[in-house]
Amino acid sequence: MTHSAEVSWALDGIDMFGTITAPDGDGPFPAVVFAAGSGPTDRDWNSPMLPGTNGSAKLLAIALAEQGFASIRYDKRASGPHVMENLPRLAGTFSMASHLAEVVAAVDALVSDPRIDAARIVGLGNSEGCLHVLHYALSAQPVPFAGVVLTGAPGRSVGAVLDMQLSAQLAAVPGGEGMLRLVHSSMARFAAGGSMNPDPGIPDAVANVLRSFDSPVNLPFTRELWTASAAHDLAALTIPALVLIGEKDLQIDADADGGALRTAAAANPRVTFLFPPEANHVLKHEPRPRAEIVPGTNYNEDGTRLDTDAVLAIEGWLDALFQR
Repeated sequence: MTHSAEVSWALDGIDMFGTITAPDGDGPFPAVVFAAGSGPTDRDWNSPMLPGTNGSAKLLAIALAEQGFASIRYDKRASGPHVMENLPRLAGTFSMASHLAEVVAAVDALVSDPRIDAARIVGLGNSEGCLHVLHYALSAQPVPFAGVVLTGAPGRSVGAVLDMQLSAQLAAVPGGEGMLRLVHSSMARFAAGGSMNPDPGIPDAVANVLRSFDSPVNLPFTRELWTASAAHDLAALTIPALVLIGEKDLQIDADADGGALRTAAAANPRVTFLFPPEANHVLKHEPRPRAEIVPGTNYNEDGTRLDTDAVLAIEGWLDALFQR
């Protein structure tokens, strides 16, 4: 049996909220700290921009608790039900450091629970969350991570990954080649320190993605994020790591990003790589051929389920890490 309870804490005068899921009993339990992906993705890995509320983090937290692992997952201050009241106070303060502070605060909230073994804590990130988990692991913290799990981690720069995503999206649009040239012009301006200022010829959905990077609300974080990748930090890691990228991931490429991460970790035998063949970006089972998948589908809809290979890989790696 498992159970979940909401917890809250304050960070820089703003209340944060999370969920601790744990096995029944007094512990002490090894535990996992979940760090969600980019934008308004919440503690359960749901996003208001995608249909459904069947988030992978909630499902994975329950699965791990059934195997004896506790966890905490949290709403970033710019996600979840309190985002609208928080955003005016956060505008212009987003940075890699502010995201790291959220991970630190979540770890503090987790280890304040007497059932948690503070010597057996693992950080588990998804997508952008992998960067924040790695930054925690590579910094001096009172509660160090015993290991990290990186799911859907960008092995190339975030700018390069976005280029891949938008190129695939526009390839299916009539006149997409010309639109992509306009997108590349926007990206080049941003990379040079200017504004995206997308051309009117770019479809609104794509233009809005570009504008989000130079919105004053998101700066200076997005300029840091543009050149960030997990590869650089993975090369410096001294604790065990599991890198897991699904072969059905359309946001991160198992070959391009996975290859960059493999190269970065080539001299580190403590890094394990796994590429579940039917897992998507958020570890859901995706039976369709890649050519038939629409990005964002089969993420949080009712009836979607975690990929069994991915879950067993994470559970097995945690068991081996803690010699259970």
